[in-house]
Amino acid sequence: MREVVLLFPGQGSQYIGMGKNLNPLWFNQADDILGMSLSKLCFEGSEDELKLTKNTQPALLTHSYSLFKNLEAIFIENKIKIKAVLGHSVGEYAALCAASVLTFEDALKAVRKRGELMQEAVPVGVGKMIAILRINSEWVQKACEAVSTKESIVEPANFNDPSQTVISGHAEACDKAVEWLKNNCPERMGAIPLSVSAPFHCSLMKPAAQEMKLFLETLSFKKNQIPYVANINASFYETHSSACEIKNNLIEQISGSVRWAQSMKHFSAQDLFIEVGPSKVLTQMMKKIIPEAKVFSMDQEDSAIKLKEFLT
Repeated sequence: MREVVLLFPGQGSQYIGMGKNLNPLWFNQADDILGMSLSKLCFEGSEDELKLTKNTQPALLTHSYSLFKNLEAIFIENKIKIKAVLGHSVGEYAALCAASVLTFEDALKAVRKRGELMQEAVPVGVGKMIAILRINSEWVQKACEAVSTKESIVEPANFNDPSQTVISGHAEACDKAVEWLKNNCPERMGAIPLSVSAPFHCSLMKPAAQEMKLFLETLSFKKNQIPYVANINASFYETHSSACEIKNNLIEQISGSVRWAQSMKHFSAQDLFIEVGPSKVLTQMMKKIIPEAKVFSMDQEDSAIKLKEFLT
């Protein structure tokens, strides 16, 4: 039996028009659950509105879950087994939906709350996120430690691939980390400020994590029916792992690093990867993490037909 690894993207993958050609069932359900027209926002809304964290996160979950439900029928028909699921940042919620840890409704409510809390945790302009390119994460870690103080912190937020690490924290500290790297790192590096509304995945998000813990206590978590890899520790969780531990991973993930590159240690070039969501951000990352890996993006025309070709 063929096996596949499913990858669910996070914030930054969204675009206007996403999901327009998919079965509207899950978007319609999302509209009812949220009490707003998420479908209209995704299909024909404004980019600025979709980019708001409180909207982006439920939009990504709904799009990814819709694609996953399409995949299920294909997998059954072609006797394909899911080896593992993992999601980048908010994509972890879609991965856990696929693994039957959370229902779609509960996950949707959770990511909407998560987006609101992360948006509110730090005043606009106080924080910043910058993607550091072309150097390894050890140098980035050194820079963060060198410039951080009790009053002004910067930390590695996303370990995306061997040559890209995103830093997050106070705006001034982020800029100082970039300057430190320019003065101390012997390799030529790049720095791209990210268009985000808050400094995600750093200790400035701890107030949001504390509030999110209270909210997640109101939801029903079940043991995973498919193995998954957690962002916060890059650990592989076999089926029927502790639901409580999985919930704690989601809480810690809000103010902790996304260890995406480290998560791939569980896989090899022999594995087949499918990106289940809008755009091809994770597909591009995989080319740098495991260059020989075969990766298929579901966000393309005639994806079902092309997927069957990919799997043969």
